[in-house]
Amino acid sequence: MLSKKTKYGIKALTFLARQEDQTPVAIADIAKSENISIKFLESILLLLRHSGFLGAKKGKGGGYYLIKEPKDINMAKVYRILEGPIALLPCASHNFYEPCDDCTDEASCAVRKLMTEVRDNTLMILENNTLADIAF
Repeated sequence: MLSKKTKYGIKALTFLARQEDQTPVAIADIAKSENISIKFLESILLLLRHSGFLGAKKGKGGGYYLIKEPKDINMAKVYRILEGPIALLPCASHNFYEPCDDCTDEASCAVRKLMTEVRDNTLMILENNTLADIAF
């Protein structure tokens, strides 16, 4: 299942993408609009800031804002930053591959075959969507 961190991160990015003038938005405003705990949202936005998706301004009129156009924010990248591997099993992962401890023959493993197909289809959907595609 998708973690709340990823769900809320996508909701926050979508909220910011829908802002007309891209001026900084206070965390409290995002949290209230999207029904997210401020404390939890702070950690998510900080992660997205350090990953190069958001900028932040301190002080009066401060908050978070997108530093990339929504059309340039790929959802596969967002997912990997917030959630980690796209594959449901480490043996089916491109970027985080690890063999399974209990597997005797990876080449003939039915679970790995199915999970590789799930990964491929999920990856295709995420890579073919940007923040602009889902926000507008």
